[in-house]
Amino acid sequence: MDTLVRLDNLWKIYPIGQEGVVALAEITMSIGLGEYVAIMGPSGSGKSTMLNILGCLDRPSDGEYWLGGENVAVMNDAELSEVRNLRIGFVFQSFNLIPQLSLVENIEVPLFYQGVPRRQRHPKSRELAEMVGLGDRLSHRPAELSGGQRQRVAIARALANDPLILLADEPTGNLDSRTSQEIMALFDQLHARGRTIIVVTHEEEVAAHARRAIRLRDGRIASDGPLVPRRALA
Repeated sequence: MDTLVRLDNLWKIYPIGQEGVVALAEITMSIGLGEYVAIMGPSGSGKSTMLNILGCLDRPSDGEYWLGGENVAVMNDAELSEVRNLRIGFVFQSFNLIPQLSLVENIEVPLFYQGVPRRQRHPKSRELAEMVGLGDRLSHRPAELSGGQRQRVAIARALANDPLILLADEPTGNLDSRTSQEIMALFDQLHARGRTIIVVTHEEEVAAHARRAIRLRDGRIASDGPLVPRRALA
């Protein structure tokens, strides 16, 4: 299996006081092409810090983070921004859609920032909207959509740049149980098509869709192992 993500003895220490606060310590792990991984742990375990580092929103204090063969831990801000735009698709709990834009325009946003001409980005965005089951809502704005529909838009937007990894932060946190199941079923479909997915969650039901769980405690990896596929549990 090709390795897409590799963390080598990674640390994150926030400079508070004389000694600082250790958020992550001695993190060594790898994630391969096409894997579906859940990163779990209680509040304060380091999940949010891990998310920020994996998403190139923050840098480690020490150690290496290799993404697609490049050590992004040593990149400057401009280089990290380019990695975020080209290699990572983000799905947030709060959707982070732009209220003034239509559904299809929200999906286009990553392509716009890449300088893709409208004649190219518009058809691709329509195709992604169709893929997530919203082909009949193209002109709707976020306020006219349900929570589940808004999260579908966010997923389509995350896929617009054809990222190396799809990184989801508590993707069902603002959804009811039925809608949550629908969104996780969509992630299952994307994984079946070969997408590499990392879900950061504290919910066991969400993590159960993954094939592997990395559990954090006090900033360290407490366990890392496979999960039984849901279909095998039926």
